[in-house]
Amino acid sequence: MITYRKELGLVSKVFPKHKLDELPEGKMGIGHVRYSTTGEAKKENAQPMVVRHKKGNLAIVHNGNLTNAYELRSELEESGHIFTTTTDTEVICHVIVQERLKAKSIEEAIENTMKRLKGSYSLIVMTSKKLIAVRDPQGFKPLCIGKTENEIVFASESCALDITGADFERDVKPGEIVVVTDNEVNSIQTNEGAPKGLCVFEYIYFARPDSIIDGISVHKFREDAGRYLAKQAPVDADIVAGVPDSGLDAALGYSKESGIHYDMAFTKSKYIGRTFIQNTQATRRELVGLKLNPIKPSVKDKRIVLIDDSIVRGTTITKIIATLRRAGAKEVHLRIASPAFMDVCYFGTDIDNKEHLITYNRSVEEVRQIIGADSLEYLSLESLKAITKDCHVPALCTGCFSGKYPVEVPSEIQKNSFEEIKF
Repeated sequence: MITYRKELGLVSKVFPKHKLDELPEGKMGIGHVRYSTTGEAKKENAQPMVVRHKKGNLAIVHNGNLTNAYELRSELEESGHIFTTTTDTEVICHVIVQERLKAKSIEEAIENTMKRLKGSYSLIVMTSKKLIAVRDPQGFKPLCIGKTENEIVFASESCALDITGADFERDVKPGEIVVVTDNEVNSIQTNEGAPKGLCVFEYIYFARPDSIIDGISVHKFREDAGRYLAKQAPVDADIVAGVPDSGLDAALGYSKESGIHYDMAFTKSKYIGRTFIQNTQATRRELVGLKLNPIKPSVKDKRIVLIDDSIVRGTTITKIIATLRRAGAKEVHLRIASPAFMDVCYFGTDIDNKEHLITYNRSVEEVRQIIGADSLEYLSLESLKAITKDCHVPALCTGCFSGKYPVEVPSEIQKNSFEEIKF
């Protein structure tokens, strides 16, 4: 039997100690914290997804975004499958169950499922006897393996292993299925030779700086981006400051390379989450003001080089620059530690339409005027490639910057079509 609890909100809210104490003891467990990229933010769409079928029970958690979820769901519904959520994760559940009814084992069912899935997915699947980790053939999303004295642990980022006291063993390879049964670990490698492409935004924004992904330090990657940015786009200024948190490492690199003093321009509230992942523009705009407050003595009458990881919609950075102006900054020169976000992302950054991007049909100068900076420069794609080479990074997906993806992409994204279904 699989017992589970899931809600919307922070882990501390969903799992206070008395709620954890209510859960029965078991030999395996999975957990999930992720904002929704397919499906509305509602309890039914929260993970884990738990299903009971003819051959047993399974629970699944998923990081990523299927590009053929709509087609798979339509196919399944035509054959009588009933859906209770609007997420692509439930689609994966149904495909696994469908394959399991024909397969000799859950491993075989998952391998057959992978042949039908397109897009990005790192999965943990739990049955009554096995814990299984799966990474898509391109390796779009990270997944790693850790070990304690008596346990095997999987996590999206290596920093989670540190927190739990597990030692990092290795990354799950693209296309790999790792099966744990009574602490015995077996590996099945599928899709060998498939093109690879870890999402570049894992290094730029998503991951914590203390994580190691596919052998590369996230902190070092971001600091190197700042160094290259200082060489490529110098500016005469008094201080370098980063936008907390994902701009801080690049700001440090810019400061070291340029020799301009590094300082803190903002204090950050510990109680406000990432504004990028909020569901509406109005919410993002409101939370920026609650999240960041300027340190006035550091910025008053100063020429500031402000470093941020990226500009996507432009909502956050516009308000941040205005805040610095009100705090007395003399000049604000914005430097972005990634290339301009120019195209749709099909694999997990939740940008399904170019019109949502501030760069859509606008020049760099037009964007600068909208956000209110004195100057604006992006890290060039050439510099990004040089950093990738310097850090010995495996192949990255940079489609959001270049429009070139490691796999064929759909002509249109239909993920929001699920929301049109009325229950």
